[in-house]
Amino acid sequence: MTTEKSLKQMIAEAASDKKAQDIVFIDMQNVSLVADYFIICSGTSVPQVKAIADNIEEKLQEAGHQAIHREGYREGRWVLLDYGTCVAHIFLTEEREFYHLERLWGDAPQEVYEEEASLIWKK
Repeated sequence: MTTEKSLKQMIAEAASDKKAQDIVFIDMQNVSLVADYFIICSGTSVPQVKAIADNIEEKLQEAGHQAIHREGYREGRWVLLDYGTCVAHIFLTEEREFYHLERLWGDAPQEVYEEEASLIWKK
């Protein structure tokens, strides 16, 4: 089974595959019992938010992980995917700005996801 660290990385990579914006990890281990990590990202439209959520679920299922809980998919404005130790929050851009979880959990260490350095931008 995968470790929590690689689980959060898998979620971020799956979100990035669908062009999720501003992917951030929040380390919740010392501030909440809800999860070890929140992975937060944005999409610019409801179809994109749903595509990001679908891709996360698909990629993690392929790796043997099933979401414990999924919420908000029908509306597609804020989709929550709970994998136990990691919770993905996929927001429509304006919803993310309104709820601003990064500020709400400002005491928790945060890290911006960056794609692997080995990925080369192609023209």
